[in-house]
Amino acid sequence: MAKKIASARISAESSRLLQELNNSLPFDKVLFREDIEGSRAHAYMLKEQGIISDEDYQKIDKGLQEILLDIEQGKLKLDGDDEDIHMAIEGELTRRIGDAGKRLHTARSRNDQVALDFRLYVQKSNKKIAALLMETIETFVRVAQEHADVMLPGMTHLQHAQPINFGYHMMAYASMFKRDYERFMSSYERNNYSPIGCAALAGTPHPIDRKITSEKLGFKAPTLNCLDSVSDRDFALEILFNIATMMMHMSRLSEELILWSAAEFKWVTLSDRHATGSSIMPQKKNPDIPELLRGKTGRVNGNLVALLTVMKGLPLAYNKDMQEDKEGVFDSVKTALLSLQVLNEMIADMRVNKEAMEAACMVGHLTATDLADYLVKEAGIPFRDAYHITGNVVNLAEEQGKDISELTLEELQRIDSCIGKDVVEMLDNRASMNARQSEGGTATKRTLEQVEHLKQWLSTQK
Repeated sequence: MAKKIASARISAESSRLLQELNNSLPFDKVLFREDIEGSRAHAYMLKEQGIISDEDYQKIDKGLQEILLDIEQGKLKLDGDDEDIHMAIEGELTRRIGDAGKRLHTARSRNDQVALDFRLYVQKSNKKIAALLMETIETFVRVAQEHADVMLPGMTHLQHAQPINFGYHMMAYASMFKRDYERFMSSYERNNYSPIGCAALAGTPHPIDRKITSEKLGFKAPTLNCLDSVSDRDFALEILFNIATMMMHMSRLSEELILWSAAEFKWVTLSDRHATGSSIMPQKKNPDIPELLRGKTGRVNGNLVALLTVMKGLPLAYNKDMQEDKEGVFDSVKTALLSLQVLNEMIADMRVNKEAMEAACMVGHLTATDLADYLVKEAGIPFRDAYHITGNVVNLAEEQGKDISELTLEELQRIDSCIGKDVVEMLDNRASMNARQSEGGTATKRTLEQVEHLKQWLSTQK
């Protein structure tokens, strides 16, 4: 076996098991674009600083571009026995252009090279996920606007609580995904600094200019401290946390969609494109997509915990443990991108069953709080007394098999004479919903204001 280009100190051939444990090419080959992008910028800086000749630079740059094209077109397979993507690209470049290829690694280490490649990948992924979140928010806003007057029971403890509208419920998720978008963009800004040029851990004696590579690669500036830069994986932890939080939001929504599409609810109908049948029961239509989204939340949570655990005991600077930083991130990013696309499609195609939702509002005495508030405001009764009076009214409605909104004035006044005739209209579910006019409330008017607010925000992000 030929001596590997990154093994000057080691004289014996590596154990086969060591190679299997150590080699990361099978998974880090995903970074081939970032590796070539970073190498081209590094070579350009070396040429600008007079560290390599213009002739060598031209050979290097042309060779790297050709390698990129060959990989993308499937002419070059990244399945050799190279230790990692960095050695695979550098080795192929040297085979193609000779000694000029050996000059590329001047003034850098694999420590800052992998930190750069991985950071570039994560930064691009932040932007991709954020762009899909924008599309998802737009879908939720559109669905909210279309259903701002469709009532359903708002719940606490999964028990009917107060009447709200479906648009309002959708705006709650749009608000969650807006925070998710802001987290990804905040991470992008906070981590948009270049580690290349830090070399192994302490910088380099070569007269490099890190600002050149930083600008060439689209970073805000070089990182401040090289010891930190080569061992920092906060950017990877952040994207894992952001994805885990976003998927947690998706999981909560998925749980509701699973319930709402069940026969006991029938509040929504998922498109046949986003459901499956049973292998044995021909009548079944299973909500597999929301179930999978709910399940994949555990997967991305695991990836976050795994990297936190890898990093928790590492001394500065680079340690081989950090090779375990990538697979979980690659997996979580892939999961996030696919999940957002399918969620967006599913919500856009979902049918809202207005009649079933509004019928459900007649269960659970949703306007009981309105009666208590009425007794406080109109009769001057202390809230705790009003609370107990209302409880007696609910008991009466239960005895008669009615909803509180169906009781007559006479029946209400039998409980307490302070109840006036205007209460009957006020206990209507729609009246109750639209009475909640406070900012951020569920009144249709307020829901539509929230829709407009998010529409304006969306327009500023493009």
